Amino acid sequence: MLDTELSRQLRLLELRTDRIVEEISAGAYRSVFKGRGIEFDEVREYTLEDDVRGIDWNVSARMNAPYVKKYVEERELSVLLMVDVSASGAFGAAEKTKRRTASELAALIAFSAGKNGDKVGLMMFSDKIELYLPPKSGRIHSMRLIREMMAFEPSSPGTDIRLALREAANLMKKRGIIFLLSDLLSEESPELELKMLNRRQDLIAVKLSDPVEKSWQIKLPVMLEDAETGELVTFDGSVEQLNSVNLNMSQLHEKHRDMCRRARVDLIEIESGGDIIKPVVSFFNRRKRRLTHRS
Repeated sequence: MLDTELSRQLRLLELRTDRIVEEISAGAYRSVFKGRGIEFDEVREYTLEDDVRGIDWNVSARMNAPYVKKYVEERELSVLLMVDVSASGAFGAAEKTKRRTASELAALIAFSAGKNGDKVGLMMFSDKIELYLPPKSGRIHSMRLIREMMAFEPSSPGTDIRLALREAANLMKKRGIIFLLSDLLSEESPELELKMLNRRQDLIAVKLSDPVEKSWQIKLPVMLEDAETGELVTFDGSVEQLNSVNLNMSQLHEKHRDMCRRARVDLIEIESGGDIIKPVVSFFNRRKRRLTHRS
């Protein structure tokens, strides 16, 4: 992609997500992603609006007047975007490929995190780690992440989600937020790695799929090539095979849902070419209700 065209698309993407970012970061993002704790801010004189439980009796005794300790939330978090750039992400019978949809979603997350002063990092992986940029804050850094995702060409077509999850566990030393953006298509189940990483981090899986991968409607003979393995699959166009293909795809999606439930990992499902905002907002609302219920 030419640099001028990439810059134009990057700017359009920023403009398109700007209003949405304002709405999300204004409350939803902050309410469901808390800081690491609270830290001491100041000691000041007690007022009638203060909770008496906050009185610092040692300071009050020295000053001969009631004083309270004030704390603030230690807000800054580290957010890691794990983006699957294997060949299956280049598939797209809809208006956009899964990889392009992943870039738009990652931009939304990165800009929302940036608005709240959080650091954002990027890991792009296939069957190896293709690129890693450590979490940093600032708009320039966020724009670099999105630029990398939009222009990056992976060196390998394969997928190894388990490897990527293990590497993320090694890289993220402190508790943070990890978004795994992938179609979750992998030869070996990453359930164990999902479960282990989620114990140390706040892990959210974002499953990207194309509408065709949920409902195959073509009733003509076609030959398909697996983008990652090169394997050819022939579809004869019969009603029987159509029903069989759709049943297998439905079972695969349910398998991914069950895997995330067992690993206790939140799952967001997004279709390429469709609305990426509604599933994200729905996720924020679900998590907010869950947190409210716990408290």
